[in-house]
This record gives sequence, C-alpha cells and structure tokens, in this order.
Amino acid sequence: MQSDSPEESGAVHDLVARGPRVLGPDGVRPLEVGVDDGVITVIAPAGAGLAGRRAVEVGADAVLMPGLVDAHVHVNEPGRTEWEGFASATRAAAAGGVTTIVDMPLNSIPPTVDVPALAAKRAVARDQVFVDVGFWGGAVPGNTRRLAELDDAGVFGFKCFLIDSGVPEFPPIGDTELERDMAEIARIGSMVIVHAENARVIASSPPPSGRKYASFLGSRPHEAEDSAIATVIETARRTGARAHILHLSSSDALPEIARAKRDGVQLTVETCPHYLTLDAERVPDGATAYKCCPPIRGQANREALWQALGDGVIDSIVSDHSPSTVELKNPPDGDFGTAWGGVSSLQLGLPLIWSEARRRGFDLARVAGWMGSGPAGVAGVRGKGRLAVGYDADFSVFADDHTLTVDAEALLHKNAVTPYDGLELSGVVQRTFVRGREVDFRTPSGTLLRR
Repeated sequence: MQSDSPEESGAVHDLVARGPRVLGPDGVRPLEVGVDDGVITVIAPAGAGLAGRRAVEVGADAVLMPGLVDAHVHVNEPGRTEWEGFASATRAAAAGGVTTIVDMPLNSIPPTVDVPALAAKRAVARDQVFVDVGFWGGAVPGNTRRLAELDDAGVFGFKCFLIDSGVPEFPPIGDTELERDMAEIARIGSMVIVHAENARVIASSPPPSGRKYASFLGSRPHEAEDSAIATVIETARRTGARAHILHLSSSDALPEIARAKRDGVQLTVETCPHYLTLDAERVPDGATAYKCCPPIRGQANREALWQALGDGVIDSIVSDHSPSTVELKNPPDGDFGTAWGGVSSLQLGLPLIWSEARRRGFDLARVAGWMGSGPAGVAGVRGKGRLAVGYDADFSVFADDHTLTVDAEALLHKNAVTPYDGLELSGVVQRTFVRGREVDFRTPSGTLLRR
C-alpha cells in the first residue's frame, strides 16, 4: 500500500474515490484515493475518512482499477476519417476503460512522417479527444534525417513496416534502411516499433483468394514473422537501438525473443486480444471481419502466447485497432484476398482479455499490468497505467463479474464491424475517469501528450 505524507487535518481533496476493492500498488484492497489537480496525491486504507469536494463510491460488485493504455491505435484522421476519427476512437476507448491511446502514423493522410504532418494531426485532434492521446512517428524510405526533428516534436517513437503497409503513402523499408534508421534512433535515444513480416517469404507463398480462411492463413505463414523478427533482433543487437515487435502472432518466434532478452538486446513485444481470444479453426467461411495482418493462427499457437504472457516473454497487450469502412472490410463475396486487414476492438479489449485470463487463473492485477503499466512502460508514457501516488488520476469502475453481450451496432467505433459480434464476455466498464474528471462522452477534455 502506498501513501504520501500523513493527511493534514481538514484537508479536502478535489476528488476522493473509495471502495472495498481498489486495484492499487499492492493489489486489490479496500482503499481510499485522494486526487488533486488531476493527480493521485494519497492512497489510504479504507476508513481513513479522506474528504473530497466530489466522491466516487464503488460498490462491492466492481473494482476501481487503473486506466488502460492502448499504445497501438489507428485513428486514421485526417484523410481517412470515414474509417475512424479522434472523436469516435477516444469515445470508444473511454467506454472500454482505456484512458490513454498512442496513435499510429498511418492510415492518416498525410502520414506522420515529418513535423508538419504531426502538427496537422495534432491540430485536428486537439478539440476532439475524450482521453489522453500521444503520437507515434513513422520511418519510411528517405526520412531518416527527419527522425530527430520528429523526436524533438514529441513523438513516442517510430513505426516502420518490413512489408507493404496496405496504403501507398506509407511504404516499407528494406534491411539497409532499417539498419540506418535504427542507428539514428539509437543516437537520439528513441525507439523503433516494427511490423515484422518478411516480404520475400510472403511473396513466395500462395496469394489469398476466396472465402476460405485457410487460404489467407497460408498466404502469411509463421516463417514470415519469424524471419522478420530475427532480422529486427540482429539489427537491434548491432545498433544498440530499442526495438519493439508489434502485434506478435507467431508463437514460433518466442524462443528467439526470449533468447534475445536474456542476451540483453533492448527488445519488447506486444500481442493483441484477437490473437489471445480467437483461433483459425473457428473462423467461418467468408467472415472477413477476422482478417488481420499478421493473421489469427491456431489454438495451440494461441495457448503458447498465453504461456509467454505468464512467463513475461511478451510485455503487453494492445488492440491494434485498425478499422475501415464496412464496404472495405466486408466485401459482398466474402473474399479474404480483397477485404481490408484489421480488427476493431478498442472498446472491447478489457472484457475480452479478462474473460480469457480468469479462465486461466490470472487475476485482474496481471491484466491491468499487461494492458496498463505494460504498454505505458514500453512506450514511455509517464504517469499512466498505475493507480499510485504521483500518477494521473486515470481509472475506471469495472464490474468484473457482470456479463456483456457484444452488439456491433451499439459500439462507439465509427463502423459496426467486429468479429466479436454476439459474443458473451465477462466484465463491464461502468465509469471512466481521466485526470480525475469523469468522461461524459459529450465534452472532449483529453490532453495531447508529448514524449
């Protein structure tokens, strides 16, 4: 249990939150939390009698838990705002207990590959966000000299693709440029986050077509991920750069990842709810809502990812919320070869992971670590992801034993497409607070973050 100095007699906080189950620094305890100027200033045992101008009383059927940090969200605005936008994305985040997101440098137009593009994105986001928002920069062919400028402007790191990104304005980089960019990123003290699939392996695989998911899965084999991850690891080893593997799907890469970490390579890894809750054996014909890159793999692969989470080989869980319009995502013929690849789950991550985690014996503190402090630590988002003194007062009221039946039409994402439609999940987010203010879904009050 964590506290600041003893309460001064008569101290009145801006906000006090209390309940019999509060997920604080030492696990779930009966606690009271004092908040001033949007920051947690005291955590005390239940019964301490903290006084506040406002109070949040959490019942025994819910947990007061830290706000989650989703460091992998494609907001798509400006340029493809019909796919998603800052207002819709951050509303959905808040409804799912996510209090901070970090926006990917694509699929917006322009992509965030130079300072003017970052300024344009910040300008359009500024008056729309319901949670706090940070930004990744992009590493694309020819912009190595701009990386330091973007770093100075406050991006949290740099995303690159080793394969076609799916949009022409964000091309992939080759091995030579990867090494050059990682050396520059090491020099400026930032990090590179990599979509790691090997273009040569995929080019030699049969192209996807038709309604059978097996055709799509065969077009992006394990080897594509495994060899690309090996390239990233060896480049990080040579350059000393911090490297992060995005949306790990292939469990075959786990031994190489574990070995690199033991060797001291500065490497972190994330995975996503769709890889931990879905499996290839149960994807229906023509169900293109399940299409994502890298792909959802088999049951045994999924269980190996869970084992790696438990063992600490995988550092965090993020959504990779990658929406598009219904027309792009669900072609009339159900062709996996032509459908947009991306899963919408920003609002659903917590109940998805909690539903699966509790069945495997993991508690809510582990889930909060994977989805809160874990992503915050990887991305370097300070003051987020923990319910602790000195941290921003970002938290949600989560009814962990309540059930939720997913209704795609009722979600706050801009487009009603999700592979989870109709699924019954455990856990309901009842209220969300950002910097001590409850999100009302009408008045944007989030903050734009800088590294």
